[in-house]
Amino acid sequence: MRRRTYLRTMALGISGLAGCMESSGSATQTSTTDMGPGVRIKTVAMNLEVPWGTAFASNGDLYLTERPGRIRRIRPNSNEIVADITDEIAHEGEGGLLGLVLHPNDENFAYTYQTYDGSAGLTNRVVRHRIKDGFKRDRTILDDIPASSIHNGGRLAIYDDALYVTTGDATDSELAQDKESLAGKVLRLSLDGTPHPDNPFGNEVFTYGHRNPQGLALRDGTVFSTEHGPDTNDEINVLEAGNNYGWPTVTGESEGEEFTDPIATYTPTIAPGSATFYTGPISEWRGDFFFGTLVGQHLHRVRIDERNVVEQERLLENEYGRLRTVFTGPEDHLYVTTSNQDGRSAGPAPQDDRVLKLQPA
Repeated sequence: MRRRTYLRTMALGISGLAGCMESSGSATQTSTTDMGPGVRIKTVAMNLEVPWGTAFASNGDLYLTERPGRIRRIRPNSNEIVADITDEIAHEGEGGLLGLVLHPNDENFAYTYQTYDGSAGLTNRVVRHRIKDGFKRDRTILDDIPASSIHNGGRLAIYDDALYVTTGDATDSELAQDKESLAGKVLRLSLDGTPHPDNPFGNEVFTYGHRNPQGLALRDGTVFSTEHGPDTNDEINVLEAGNNYGWPTVTGESEGEEFTDPIATYTPTIAPGSATFYTGPISEWRGDFFFGTLVGQHLHRVRIDERNVVEQERLLENEYGRLRTVFTGPEDHLYVTTSNQDGRSAGPAPQDDRVLKLQPA
């Protein structure tokens, strides 16, 4: 049985937070906005086009993908395109240059998730790049992931030398139940692209029965994900090897023992676009689960006790528009990207899209 959750706003002085952001014509913004006692927002990059994947290098450089097919490097007072592969990317609908993660043992290598025009039409793939060679493609480590203009998944995460990859159902919902298909799954690979030896079905599939998962976060060896529902039942799931998460047979909780219930659902949908656990300096948030919401247009904070959702809070609601990728960086500060240039915003601000940093005042 799914555990009951409830929504509660904590007295942190941070609900309905940000005030007016200063606008500038430069690509990098260093002004900050007070969020109330103890927390402020800093804009660290602006004038971006649908930032999607993000990764910090050990030297503090922030790399991010833009969905049309560019990779940027963000430094203090510097924002430059280090790779333009728009000619290799099919930026159609929600497809394009999506997830990004750095190799944990060799930062000359990075992985991206890409939509491209294959011989049979739109296709997704995972590519390894050589960073020092301008993100030149080293090789494609996984190909032939079904793609469409929507429901492409696209999130990457590395834990314990395993590469996790979320894939959408590519608008063919029955593929999510087909354990031989790469669509509608969370995949687990070795870092060379081969199926992880501990996978349950002898192929790349880690879990199945997913509609469009776009968030991955790991804590103490447990994998959590966020997933887009149809008009109802966006989900937070705890992923376990071999489990079936129900799509398209069920969404949300079910009576069927063959399906794994989510630990939280959201109706109407808020469209969760990411996931991370916070371990930074704001003590009230430490250990909590965060994700950006696209339709919901807020930063969502969830307190999870083991696998039970016990508190939730909406932050920045309707302050910055569509929020996609939430991630942590140096000193474990929390960052979030806007997604107001993706064609679904009522009206992007002149400085959109942006990367925002949440930090103690």
